[in-house]
Amino acid sequence: MARRYDCNDATDRTTGLREAASAVRRGELVVLPTDTVYGIGADAFSSEAVADLLGAKGRGRNMPTPVLIGSPNTLHGLVTDFSEQAWELVDAFWPGALTLVAKHQPSLQWDLGDTRGTVAIRMPLHPVAIELLTEVGPMAVSSANLTGHPAPEDCDAAQEMLGDAVSVYLDGGPTPGNVPSSIVDVTGNVPVLLRAGALDAEELRKVVPDLEVAN
Repeated sequence: MARRYDCNDATDRTTGLREAASAVRRGELVVLPTDTVYGIGADAFSSEAVADLLGAKGRGRNMPTPVLIGSPNTLHGLVTDFSEQAWELVDAFWPGALTLVAKHQPSLQWDLGDTRGTVAIRMPLHPVAIELLTEVGPMAVSSANLTGHPAPEDCDAAQEMLGDAVSVYLDGGPTPGNVPSSIVDVTGNVPVLLRAGALDAEELRKVVPDLEVAN
């Protein structure tokens, strides 16, 4: 039976974060608010939990799960060949609605789907999300919807779709909007905007002037 906690209530928030952290460590799924939409998350290093996450969404391995982290410092253990321009984007836009596609450390024991040696990684601008990520470490997180349905902007919508496939729901109230994060590929010599979301090319070029836009 799924448990739900109101993170706008101080006592419920404390309990909810503790229960969510325990669930993640057991390899279970949790729903958490972010600065874009609600996400469904699991321990990034548990291949079984990530498979359960994809299964709950009805999503295939050909659409790998992004990873959320609670601090830019976490990047040092996760990515390799991270350029100066990539760090400039982190400094300018994290925490926030910017996802970076980078080469992950070859030694990492994780299975996020068919990633071809890369990881899509982000630090969200939401206190509940950051607190949970700081407690449990990197999490595989995707929007908390069934594939083909709209991404949820509140906890009710997420719970209606995912039900008891999720152990703990952290209700942080409505999200600021359903605009997704922008995605920039930093695996090459020049950053490439793969998806314009909350940040457009003009905004990103203030930091990395040679940004290219994918066709």
